[in-house]
Amino acid sequence: MFRSFARIAPQSQKFLVVLLLGGLASLSCGGGSNNNTIVTPATPSTPSTTWSLTWSDEFNGTDGSLPDASKWEMQTGGGGWGNNELETYTTRAVNAAQRGGNLEIVAQKEAFTGTDGIARDYTSARLQTKGHFSQTYGRFEARIKMPKGQGIWPAFWMLGNDIDSVGWPTSGEIDIMETIGTQTNTNVGSLHGPGYSGGNPLNGTYKMPSGTLDADFHVYAIEWEPTTIRFYVDNNLYETRTTADVPAGSKWVFDHPFFMLLNVAVGGNWPGSPDATTVFPQTMQVDYVRVYSKS
Repeated sequence: MFRSFARIAPQSQKFLVVLLLGGLASLSCGGGSNNNTIVTPATPSTPSTTWSLTWSDEFNGTDGSLPDASKWEMQTGGGGWGNNELETYTTRAVNAAQRGGNLEIVAQKEAFTGTDGIARDYTSARLQTKGHFSQTYGRFEARIKMPKGQGIWPAFWMLGNDIDSVGWPTSGEIDIMETIGTQTNTNVGSLHGPGYSGGNPLNGTYKMPSGTLDADFHVYAIEWEPTTIRFYVDNNLYETRTTADVPAGSKWVFDHPFFMLLNVAVGGNWPGSPDATTVFPQTMQVDYVRVYSKS
């Protein structure tokens, strides 16, 4: 996705703006040489049956309860997250709570002053498994129903767990689900690494043949092996990336543990600010997140 900014590591805060303006911009304008645009195939592919569950969160906690703190850290703060975004991320249940068997991440329009003492007009939530769970290789998937609207930017993505020591993009980034609220028929999957990041990631787009991704739940997944990462929506394989795709002189960095993130951003250089058409609150519903390894 393109949101690795701020609280992960100070040196990574630069990347989101570049990625957003470039990587997601490629979604809107057709992309660069590393972009593949693929319409949903007529027949879904059959995923591997050799996966064993290694980690999951089904979000079956008591209605109104916070996400499981043994699995997720709720990041906090504002400051734009490297993209001049407008939200402050909080640890409040009004922004992230379990309800009806789902995790609900809610972007609110409200006057709020965060721990940094700066008043902002929007709140939301950003969760990560850093420090709780990471894994090298496997199938990573989540069943999600999207929010929508100008200025709304949901994502399900991954970062290398060495980001604090090596920085971004050397740590690597895998964007499993990323869309913006005005393009709800389209998902983008991307890889970011040294020499192929920001506005020039390895990416591809999945477009619904009809309807929109905010109308119902859909399953977003990758299958990650030592030299290959495959991207799926509802088991439709729409993108395959291998070590052969890495630009000459660059390195494939997807060979160490990654942790997962879920968030909904509001405004910023990309995708732009909310406007009069944007309805608040906007909620991303996550039915589950599951991680598998090869049997």
